[in-house]
Amino acid sequence: MRTGHQGTGPGTITPDGCAVELYTRLPVRNEPDVIAAAAPAGASILELGSGVGRVTHALLERGFAVTAVDESQEMLEHVRGARTVRGAIEDLDLAEVFDVVLLASFLVHNADVEVRSRLLRTCVRHLAPGGFVLIQREGEGWYRDLPRESVGPDGFTSRLVSSEPVGDGVYSARVEYEFPDAAWTQTFLRRELSPEQFEQALADAGLSVDEYLTDDGVWVRAVLAG
Repeated sequence: MRTGHQGTGPGTITPDGCAVELYTRLPVRNEPDVIAAAAPAGASILELGSGVGRVTHALLERGFAVTAVDESQEMLEHVRGARTVRGAIEDLDLAEVFDVVLLASFLVHNADVEVRSRLLRTCVRHLAPGGFVLIQREGEGWYRDLPRESVGPDGFTSRLVSSEPVGDGVYSARVEYEFPDAAWTQTFLRRELSPEQFEQALADAGLSVDEYLTDDGVWVRAVLAG
C-alpha cells in the first residue's frame, strides 16, 4: 500500500486504496457525456487510469476507440472491448499518439508534485498534433462543509468524511461507501490546487487551458502551449 493510502472492505484493494469490487458497483455519472461533447466523433482516446472501465465502456458505446491504461491488473480484468495496457501512468510511453488523452479521477491532484508533473508529461507525450487533453479537477469547495453524504440510485450511500491537512499543501481525505450488503472505505492523499496553481502546473508541462468545459470548472480541455 502506498504511504498515506489505505482501503478497507471486501475483495482486492489496489496500492492507492481503491477497492476493485466497489468500483464495479459505482455508477457512471456525467463523465462520458462531457467527454463525448468535447471529442471529435470516432476519436482515438488514451484513458489514463481507467479502473474497471466504467467510463471506458460508455465511450466505446459512443463509437470512440479507447486504449485503457491502469496499473492494476485486477481492475483491467473488468474492461471489455478496449485495448488495455497495464503500467504506471507516470512512466507510460507507448510510442504512439492519440486524438484525446484523458486524465480523469482527479489524478492531477496527486499529492506528490513530481508525480503530478510526470502524469502531465505523459499526456503531452501521447498527444497527436491538433489533439487535446481532457482533465478532471476538483471543483471549488469540494472538500468544505464535511462530513457530507449522498445516496446513490442503486441504494448505496457515499460519504466524504474528512480532509485533514498533513503539511505542505497536502491533505488526507477519507471516503466511505455503504451498500446494503457491503461497505468500503478509502483514505488517500490529495493536493489542493487553486485555478492559478492548476494552470501553472499545466504550463510547466507544456500545456495551456483551452476551455473550462463545465460551469463548476471540474472538466478542462488543455492543448499544447504556444
